Amino acid sequence: MLRTTLLVALSGAALIPLPASAQMHDHAGMNHDMAPPAPAPTVVSPVPAHPDHMSAAEHAAMGHGGAISDQPAAFEIGSGTSRLPGAVPSMPGIHVMAGDWMVMAHGFVTTQYTDHSGPRGSDKFYSTSMAMLMAGRDTGFGHLQLRSMMSLEPAMSARGYPNLFATGETANGEPLVDRQHPHDLFMELAARIDFNLGSDTTAYLYGGPVGEPSLGPSAFMMRRSSKLNPEPPITHHWFDSTHITYGVVTAGLSSGKWQLEGSAFRGAEPDERRWNIETPKLDSWSVRASWTPSPRWAVQASYGKLKQPEALHPGEDEKRLTASAHYENGEGLSAMAAFSSKNRVPGPTLTAWLAEANWDLDQHNTLFGRLENVANDELFPDHDDPLHDQTFRVSKVQAGYARRFRLDPFELALGGSLSGYLKPDALDAAYGNNPWGYTLFARLTLGR
Repeated sequence: MLRTTLLVALSGAALIPLPASAQMHDHAGMNHDMAPPAPAPTVVSPVPAHPDHMSAAEHAAMGHGGAISDQPAAFEIGSGTSRLPGAVPSMPGIHVMAGDWMVMAHGFVTTQYTDHSGPRGSDKFYSTSMAMLMAGRDTGFGHLQLRSMMSLEPAMSARGYPNLFATGETANGEPLVDRQHPHDLFMELAARIDFNLGSDTTAYLYGGPVGEPSLGPSAFMMRRSSKLNPEPPITHHWFDSTHITYGVVTAGLSSGKWQLEGSAFRGAEPDERRWNIETPKLDSWSVRASWTPSPRWAVQASYGKLKQPEALHPGEDEKRLTASAHYENGEGLSAMAAFSSKNRVPGPTLTAWLAEANWDLDQHNTLFGRLENVANDELFPDHDDPLHDQTFRVSKVQAGYARRFRLDPFELALGGSLSGYLKPDALDAAYGNNPWGYTLFARLTLGR
């Protein structure tokens, strides 16, 4: 584990350029005491950006989505092409000019210990990580952006780490139940090209061998509402399991308040070989509409048809419908509520609800929490078990606290969370009468 943590730290450090022109952008320190005015239009500028005065297009591409001013932008870019509210940008990092290119580095490494009670509970000391490197520049027709994201989580066991009532994917050919699988080494290798259509409207193309289609809300590790939460949602495979997809092409139209887009992508989830890049395919599709009426709100609805996404259900396609609303108050509170329905074809329709929040009380103290409710039929993969393929509705309630320390250009957060579960009595033999769990963590983030 120490080896993994050191490798992650070195990997993140390798992404940080050190010239004197480097600037660390502290978006959380922006003044948002006044109610935000009507959002300024998004304008693609052909003028090269500079660290102290980025163009509107550069600002949008780096995760801001609107013209530069003392007021928040209408939206920012989340994972893939998803939108988040612009009131408090959630993408800290280091920004450096390299000729006409603006380069941004971001990442984190978290060391965690988790323990869950009951017959299926277990404990583990482990590390999660993410490193991102992005480069963008204005062009005569709009804007070009190159994006990469990587993780050293494949260095851990294929069984990942404990996450009670979570299901999805496999390890050594066996279904993962009550576990969270490690993410792949390559989480994103993609590019985005924006074309200025005049006024505040752009057309864009996004895609690459590894990316995220236009389906669901922004992935949980990129949402400010779950910024310091050390545990993945148990509803991950309902809302954002497509955030690592091998083969994606997305086309869309975007303005300051709305975005319409569609994707072709590979429906199958990543396999157990997490160090490689799998063969891209375009056998599935999705559409998404996003609405950002003000810098405080981002709403999306999406629908997708996935071809045989799960190895545990060969021959079964999936129709997935999601809707979410993300809120930022501009003063440290970020929250999201979401619904998802996935219909296996052939098979049952399973629904999930999720609500989560992250509240920065001040520069050092953060409260966070999550409430989930999901109908899951994968808790008993053994075909000889009488509960095999039966659907059980389970709820998880989680609350946590973190203390943050500024170590420029990093931020260190020390904290923990406590979780409880509500479940049918039929699960008592497998999970105990009142299962619960906790996680302690130390998270080092590049930027604030």
